[in-house]
Amino acid sequence: MLGPGQALRRIAFLLERQLADTFKVKAFRNAAATVLATDPAELRARAGAGTLRELEKIGKATEAVIVDALAGRVPAYLEELERGSGPLETGGLALRERLRGDLHSHSDWSDGGSPIEEMVMTAMEVGHEYLALTDHSPRLKVANGLSAARLTRQLEVVEAVNAHTGDGFRLLRGIEVDILEDGALDQTPQLLDRLDVVVASVHSKLRMDAGPMTRRLVRAVEDPHTNVLGHCTGRLVRGGRGTRPQSEFDADAVFEACAEHGVAVEINSRPERQDPPDELVALALEKGCLFSIDSDAHAPGQLDFLDYGATRAVELGVPEERIVTTWPLDRLLEWSQARR
Repeated sequence: MLGPGQALRRIAFLLERQLADTFKVKAFRNAAATVLATDPAELRARAGAGTLRELEKIGKATEAVIVDALAGRVPAYLEELERGSGPLETGGLALRERLRGDLHSHSDWSDGGSPIEEMVMTAMEVGHEYLALTDHSPRLKVANGLSAARLTRQLEVVEAVNAHTGDGFRLLRGIEVDILEDGALDQTPQLLDRLDVVVASVHSKLRMDAGPMTRRLVRAVEDPHTNVLGHCTGRLVRGGRGTRPQSEFDADAVFEACAEHGVAVEINSRPERQDPPDELVALALEKGCLFSIDSDAHAPGQLDFLDYGATRAVELGVPEERIVTTWPLDRLLEWSQARR
């Protein structure tokens, strides 16, 4: 039976899987933090006296969850969510089980919603062997991109986290580095040298002409630090941010460069992205590219978005041996460091 803190975390996770409103998710995560910081004896005493809501960040819904959990009952809120908590997609279940990790995730150091430790705890709970922490780079100010100094501090945190996770899990040092207009990467080569995984993505000037965009992407792929070409078209097909057409570029040239340099084309699993489009996945397959099925998670519950990516990969005939996130950690790191 889950304790009150565990029940609150589980509810937040399931809400995040459903892309629920941020304020609702935060209510349960904040309440879980309060429970963790409160002496269990005080928690039980307040539950009995009906004074739980005097504690910070405890409201009517979270109080009910705590009371039920302390009484040994499955909270009704959790029970309802669990009824719909099966796989997000079922077409790629076998492949999803063979995915060992995820090379694209964000924490509250940039534009994610949860601390690094919560992302790690959840990744371990869903069975990952590794997770790359890839917060944004400095130019993406709207996403609180990490300066060189902040990234350096984050690497120290990653080292400390790994000292406590044991042999069965590794948090990888990473970044989602912006591809600048000229194709350069938005971080110093010295810092990029220290990372395990570099995801290179375009976040600005998405509508530039096809010629300059092609040169931009090819130069980024040719950079020896680049391991994964992230959400390569930048399109949005649904969701709260509306829709956005895909960028225009010579996909033959870009994917030929990826194949030549061993850069994986990301199958971005976010439901609002579904990037690359089907026809470009087929072209990348034809060109001999590797692939990385990634969640691009900005919250712990979104780590399960891999269900979507695995289903697309199966439907589009992507062979398992060409998906780097099915590889064991030692092979993955040998690949990611090969050009540096």
